[in-house]
Amino acid sequence: MYLYDVPENKKVRVIIDTDAKNEADDQFAIVQALLTPQFIIKGIIGTHFGTRRTKRSMEESYEECVKVLELMDLSGKVEVLRSSVSAVKSETDYEFTEGAARIVAEALSEDSTPLFVVFLGPITNLACAYLRHPEIAGKLKAIWIGGGVYPEGGEEFNLSNDIVAANIIMKSDIELWQVPKNVYRMMRVSLAELQDRVYPYGKIGKYLFEQMVEFNTRIASLHSGPWPLGEMWHLGDNPVNGLMMDEHEGCYTMREAPFIDEKMRYHFDGKGRQIRVYHDIDHRFILEDMFAKIKINYNENE
Repeated sequence: MYLYDVPENKKVRVIIDTDAKNEADDQFAIVQALLTPQFIIKGIIGTHFGTRRTKRSMEESYEECVKVLELMDLSGKVEVLRSSVSAVKSETDYEFTEGAARIVAEALSEDSTPLFVVFLGPITNLACAYLRHPEIAGKLKAIWIGGGVYPEGGEEFNLSNDIVAANIIMKSDIELWQVPKNVYRMMRVSLAELQDRVYPYGKIGKYLFEQMVEFNTRIASLHSGPWPLGEMWHLGDNPVNGLMMDEHEGCYTMREAPFIDEKMRYHFDGKGRQIRVYHDIDHRFILEDMFAKIKINYNENE
C-alpha cells in the first residue's frame, strides 16, 4: 500500500500499553502505530484506568484493543495481552501479569532491534516488570504520556491512577521520556476535522469518529464543568508515535526525576537521576502522518 520501504536498520520494536476504553483518544494512537511500517508491534497491553467509572477497567481496555484490531482487519496479526487490574500497592505488592511478562521477554530477548514500550495511561505494567526483573533497565526506552506540568506537577489523570508505579520508574534506571500534561494537550483537533479526515475511511475511520462524538456528548451531559469543551479534543496519546519516528531534538530538557506526592506534586532533592521531559511537540507532523496513513490504507475509492 505504501510506495516506500522503511530500511530494516531503521525499524523499532514497539509494545503499546493502553487504557484504551478510558476516553476516546487512545484508539487514534493505536491505529496510527499499527499503520506505521517503521514499527514492529510486539504486543498491545490493555491497562486499567482506575475504578471511578467501572470495576473492570483493564478488561474493558483489553476488549477495546481487540475491537480496534477487528475493525482494521488485523485480528490475529497482533497479540493483545491482559495486565494488572489495579495500581501497584508497594514494591512488594504488585501483579506480574502476562502484559508485564511480555515487556520483560522483549527487553531480555536476543533481538538487537531497539525496543520502545509506550504508555498511554498509568505506568503500572512497567513498574511491575521492573520490580520482578530489574535487569530490563538499559534494554528499552519507555515513553509515558502522563504527569503534571514541570516544575510543580499537580493533578493529571494517567498519573492519578498509579502514583506508586510512577515513583518506582522515576527512581529506576530505565530510560524514560515523559510527555506531561501541558505538552500532550497541544494535540488539538476539532470534530469537524475528524469528520473530514478520518470518518470517510473504512470501518475503522467510521468507528474512530463516531466513538469520539459519542463519548464527547455523553461526558458533556454528565458534567457541568468546562470539560469537555464541546467541539474539540486532544489526541494526547499520539505523541508516542511521533517521538518514535523522530525524537524531536530541541523539544525536550533533561531534568532530575522527581518524587511525586499523593497530591501529584513534584519534589526534588538534587539526587535524582536524569529523565527526558518534553516541553514541545510537532502536532502538525504527528496528526498529518495519522491522517495520511488512515487514508492510504482505507480509501475505498482507490
